[in-house]
Amino acid sequence: MTYNRDYNSSEQTEKKTDAPKARSFFLTSLPYFVLAHATHHILTALPQPMLPYMKKEFNLNYTEAATITSAFSISGGLSQMPVGLLADKMGPTILITMGILGVGIGGFLVGFSTSYYTLLAALIFMGLMSGGYHPASTPLISISVPVQQRGRALGVHLIGGNFSFFVAPMVAALIAGVWGWRSVYIILAIPTSVVGIFFYLYLNKKYGKAHIEAMKRKQSEEHPPQPGHKRRLWAFLAMMVLGGGAAASVHPFLSVYMVDVLGVSNEVAAASMSIIFSSGIWAGPIGGYFSDKLGSAKVIIVTDILSGLMIFALKEAGYGWELWSVFWIIGVIHALRFPVAEAFIISQTEAKYRSTVYGIYYSTMQYTGAIFAPIMGYFIRNYGFHTMFTFSAYAVTAVAIITAFFIYDAKD
Repeated sequence: MTYNRDYNSSEQTEKKTDAPKARSFFLTSLPYFVLAHATHHILTALPQPMLPYMKKEFNLNYTEAATITSAFSISGGLSQMPVGLLADKMGPTILITMGILGVGIGGFLVGFSTSYYTLLAALIFMGLMSGGYHPASTPLISISVPVQQRGRALGVHLIGGNFSFFVAPMVAALIAGVWGWRSVYIILAIPTSVVGIFFYLYLNKKYGKAHIEAMKRKQSEEHPPQPGHKRRLWAFLAMMVLGGGAAASVHPFLSVYMVDVLGVSNEVAAASMSIIFSSGIWAGPIGGYFSDKLGSAKVIIVTDILSGLMIFALKEAGYGWELWSVFWIIGVIHALRFPVAEAFIISQTEAKYRSTVYGIYYSTMQYTGAIFAPIMGYFIRNYGFHTMFTFSAYAVTAVAIITAFFIYDAKD
């Protein structure tokens, strides 16, 4: 009990100290990070909506088609963990640049690929490069804003990524309909590469070595995580690996499901993916606000249970407003949860290890879903979409309920 009183007292003192800075929230580097996040994801958002085009051109079965998204996701997941370690050791600038400019170069390689295997190789390269952004940028954002507004800052940062996931499928569908899916990657790689160079110059000027060290010293003065933080982190990561992996294995097949089961065109299926990410433009900051006010653990538990329920709804929805509503709600849930999960990690991790833990988090989030996707493709081929969607829905819901007992007492 003594610790909790000290913890709350320290937190209140910290909030009072930082209060005058709260109004300068948007006068930090955050808008630049929002732009960087958007350009980072304008290409990484493409494999799923472009999958029907690739499947048709290369005459792929479901397992081979899922391997396309997995090639990108697994390589991206594998790179997240070492990037987290490197960011804690050598600073974030070069790693963030790798995560933007490197993705742009990968986009050109995908666009000029000539076979299924060169496509896989290009996507693997893009995935490896993409791992540089999140583990290095998230801690930098968190120490650039007042402590009591971290959740909201991370939510605003999410606007950039979700804007790209919202816009990219629609833009990609228009470009692919006229010039083909390869042109989508080539055209969108241009702004990504330009912003990557610009952001490198900005970070070098704004966040020199001395400035980074000063920010780290300030960060190290924060109160330590509350007792039991390791138990909560392990439970949270288990939730991401098992429940998140089960949910993520469904997502790569949504556009293919619409084409093969609901009978829509490739263009309509690709553009429909933007519905899922449309809510991220506003729901991310709201999720961050709830995290700051209610606590991150409560929001994580509720949104994870709702994720499972929405997969149940997905398999019952017919094409039209029913399916679009389910897509939209799924997007709201994901957008609410993402900044909250990042805030949860900050509150449960010692300052000097945050980039490392973020690397583990982003790695598990991508890696497990990518591993499960080809397996899901195999079972879909043998048992059908509806049976496997039902299995995933049960798995996601059960994992969310079980792990809730291990993280519910977290204090931000």
